[in-house]
Amino acid sequence: MSDLLTPLAWSASERDALPEFSRSGTGRKVDAVDADKAQPAMFAWPTPPFASYPQAVEQQPSEPCVIVGLNDKEMQGRLSFFVPDEHVAHVQVPPARTTMALRFNQFKSLTVLPPIAVSARHASIAQPSPGDAEALVLDHRPRSTYRVVLASGGEMKGEMKGETIGHVESAAGLFLFPPIDDAGSVRRLFVPREAYASFEIGERIGEVLVQDDSATPRQIEQAVARQQELRAQRLGDILVMRQALTPEQLLEAINKQASMPLVRIGDALMSLGFVTQAQLDEALAQQATDRSVPLGELLVRMGAVSQQDLQVALARKMGFPIVSIAQFPVEAEALRKLPYAMALRLRLMPLLVRDTRLVVALADPQRRREAMEEVEFLTQMKCVPVLAQCASLEDVLRAAYDKFGIATNAGFGPADASMPFEFDLNDTDKLVETLEKERNDRPSADDDQQIEQSDNSLVRLINNMILEAWKDGVSDIHIESHPGRERIKIRFRKDGLLRTHLELPHNYRNAVIARIKIMCDLDISERRKPQDGKINFAKFSPQHRIELRVATIPTNNGLEDVVMRLLASAKPMPLDSLGLSDANLERLKLAMERPYGMVLCVGPTGSGKTTTLHSALSFINVPERKIWTAEDPIEITQPGLRQVQVNPKIDWTFSKALRAFLRADPDVIMVGEVRDTETAQMAIEASLTGHLVLSTLHTNSAPETVTRLLDMGMDPFNFADSLLAVLAQRLVRRLCNHCRTSRPATEDEINELLEDYLQVCPKDDPAFARDTVLAEWTERFGRNGRLMAHHSPGCEKCDHTGQKGRAGIHELMIVSRELRQMIQTGERAEALQHRALTEGMHTLRQDGIEKVLQGLVSIEEVRATSNV
Repeated sequence: MSDLLTPLAWSASERDALPEFSRSGTGRKVDAVDADKAQPAMFAWPTPPFASYPQAVEQQPSEPCVIVGLNDKEMQGRLSFFVPDEHVAHVQVPPARTTMALRFNQFKSLTVLPPIAVSARHASIAQPSPGDAEALVLDHRPRSTYRVVLASGGEMKGEMKGETIGHVESAAGLFLFPPIDDAGSVRRLFVPREAYASFEIGERIGEVLVQDDSATPRQIEQAVARQQELRAQRLGDILVMRQALTPEQLLEAINKQASMPLVRIGDALMSLGFVTQAQLDEALAQQATDRSVPLGELLVRMGAVSQQDLQVALARKMGFPIVSIAQFPVEAEALRKLPYAMALRLRLMPLLVRDTRLVVALADPQRRREAMEEVEFLTQMKCVPVLAQCASLEDVLRAAYDKFGIATNAGFGPADASMPFEFDLNDTDKLVETLEKERNDRPSADDDQQIEQSDNSLVRLINNMILEAWKDGVSDIHIESHPGRERIKIRFRKDGLLRTHLELPHNYRNAVIARIKIMCDLDISERRKPQDGKINFAKFSPQHRIELRVATIPTNNGLEDVVMRLLASAKPMPLDSLGLSDANLERLKLAMERPYGMVLCVGPTGSGKTTTLHSALSFINVPERKIWTAEDPIEITQPGLRQVQVNPKIDWTFSKALRAFLRADPDVIMVGEVRDTETAQMAIEASLTGHLVLSTLHTNSAPETVTRLLDMGMDPFNFADSLLAVLAQRLVRRLCNHCRTSRPATEDEINELLEDYLQVCPKDDPAFARDTVLAEWTERFGRNGRLMAHHSPGCEKCDHTGQKGRAGIHELMIVSRELRQMIQTGERAEALQHRALTEGMHTLRQDGIEKVLQGLVSIEEVRATSNV
């Protein structure tokens, strides 16, 4: 078997002898299931750094490629995955049917054969008009020569030469873009960093000057001698120092800079005359002991260069033209693409715009990557960076926005600079119309053509959809794909009910799902099995601290559905605001004030259990107590709590977190959910050893919770001794306060409520006599001695549904001495319920009926969410 550290020989025998590698890059054979688990995310290949080309292109599965081995032999295959972080490419080389992990030190180059074309608009322009300076800038894609000096084991191994339209260098290696036709289409050529010693982009200075008749060979020889003595300026250095004042000069600068070779920052500073060799050597010596500080920053700290000189040198290093933004004719359309507050925060100015291409001037080229990514996402435009040169960017930026009457938020201080981008929440209908129009404008033959996930209108639509859901108090977003030409249905769950929000054309279904997967870092190529992830929406809109829990579910015909739950960061509600009855509130507070024991909150998913537990914790959250919580996920945060998020994928479970908490000197422990016997036993043991334990369980009622835990194998005596209280709850839709009306209840309506209320009560208990209950109701809820019936017909405030918001109904069972004895003897749920009722407990149905009499909810809602 071949050792992967040896040069890769491209003979069939050696190729077949290579081991089958897992997609994680290890040398262990894996089966199909393991391979799927280890499948990496698709790599986004860089594209030529010019406005004519699309943004980074995500690699498609199994793309044809050509690999050049260390012995210069070529082999054609298919690239399955490209993982630069691991310095591994996963390739399939026929006739082998499996992929192998090819390390970057095993080949000289890898070319992906499918071309990258310029956009349709740019490809159609044979020759831009000479007077259209902006179009010339944005359609510019110059060809440059490249020369890569190859090396292996520290020895020179020849060189590669050719033409490229731009280049990108990363920690993994060098990405080149050889042109394949006159229209500007390119292939992607990758040279691993392990394979080369150095490279040059563009012609050498002497060759350029001689070709342009700007200098004679004799003058070139003299210049070379002088450069060796003084490290004089190189090609384009004078151009770097000259500021672009017009679009034409900017085009010239971009032309020249594109053909300049990449240089080190020290060489750039030397060639510009900003530092001496001695200063550079001193800074390099300091950097050798501390690599955390960039060389340029060291020189600034030493006082060798100014921050402005460093920026000019960085522009020289990165190939950025310099623009005098104080004198440049900035376009109003460009300024309108980016809010003033964001431009101020990112320290940049939009200059020109054409279609989806935006030229921006940066004040700090060191932050170009972060700034460009944010601007490109928010504007959905390709950005071309240049360097801004001015005395005060803030003053020039403010003057430019004021000149065109664009809002600057009435202030220019730091608070305004931090203000983030605002999405337009009112243009969802316009975006849907745009999608429909784009679909209708396509020829009929292209009617089924799938839309790309990066489509501008689609990206904005998904952003607006999430923000509208958050603004309207929606709890879940359902995206449902249907086969054939049936439209995509997007539904919102609000107040427990699903309503259709919008529908999209069928050929957007893959793009919608892919876009959401990208937002939460899921594998967009995996459609056969469910995936879970989380979207941190603050990445896309910093002022909206919204998190969404995302689940993808494969359906029939190879389609997928997506469900997103909104987890808006929230503070705990006060315990008094949960809607508990006065009696339940007082009894729950008494249970929470106990020094040890166990309090359980039970109900189905989405019934507000976590909210209730955090409200209870806020009631006892004082500096004298140490409170640990284990949650999945952490939805509510509050100061004073030590909150831990469990992760079953790494075996960090509730039971293990609980065991760890017991060694951390806790007073109170909250466990997000009792999911198994081990967690239940640990919670009981913790409560018996002097700790107050809170947790949740999925059961229907308080008495059933006791029997459920006993059926799980809990020791009856330990469990009975530990249990303090069980609170069961449901959420029901409230009657709309804006359109609610009241009238005296009829006798039949009152009798119906009484029958419902008394159905589970002990027949022989005088406290539950019909007349006694009716008299109590009249005293508590009546008006002028009469009970009222309440109804909401619907209005604009409640979308004409008659219901707005939700209220809780509760069933609180406090474990008394008698109930504790019944638990120890294994009594069933019915007996426990009867005893608890005589001690003052109200069932969910009874608590709901009392809220009906108060005019909070309807009896239909109570019956729909509670058993008898």
